[in-house]
Amino acid sequence: MVKTAVVTGAARGIGLATTKLFLDAGLHVVMVDNDGAELAVVAESLENVTPHDCDVSDPASVARLAADVAELEIVALVNNAGLADFGPIEETTYERWRAVMATNLDGVFLMTQAFTPALKAAKGAVVNIASISALRASTLRVAYGTSKAGVAHLTQQQAVELGEHGIRVNCVCPGPVRTKLAMAVHTQDIIDAYHDAIPLNRYGQESEIAEAIVWLCSDKASFVTGQRLSVDGGFEATGIGLAALRS
Repeated sequence: MVKTAVVTGAARGIGLATTKLFLDAGLHVVMVDNDGAELAVVAESLENVTPHDCDVSDPASVARLAADVAELEIVALVNNAGLADFGPIEETTYERWRAVMATNLDGVFLMTQAFTPALKAAKGAVVNIASISALRASTLRVAYGTSKAGVAHLTQQQAVELGEHGIRVNCVCPGPVRTKLAMAVHTQDIIDAYHDAIPLNRYGQESEIAEAIVWLCSDKASFVTGQRLSVDGGFEATGIGLAALRS
């Protein structure tokens, strides 16, 4: 069978960067995204990939995906698909709250559960993508931050229970990343503030997050499980600090 990685949210951003690194490592990649049109365009430019239009928040859609790729040897699952919806607590309707939870938290649960039999057979690895917002609270992130905190804890629950089957489960918590979306919505004041707050004085690159993900899925991380790895330029370590006090 073909050694395969399954990557959700693979049509763009961190998911696409991770897909390319897996391909460089010689793996086949099942690219999963709910934006079927964009996924088809991206997959057309790559070799050794299988695109699947799937809504990870929908149990039936996830079940179909798992059945469709059952013949492949799934050695890695990257739960990267996510919904970013920011706003004040008072303006966060229940519908918005549920939409964020459905993709960001339910999706991780559903995908990992559906692929557990395949991962058992291959003694594979899972990497769940949370966020630095899982580890430190910030304004306008009541749904997003809470969902990602759930992902971070779910990772440990999965690691503890699935470890006896040889499945490793870890979590990557990206800090601010220089994606097209972030650069489109972040004002210069926000960009400057992040640079001031991050010890490395810059945003991360999508490829830098992907490197951490692929490493955690590799044999080089064979004794690493249940961990939350912040890939954030030191952002988490700073807590709430005064940039003016730094030289």
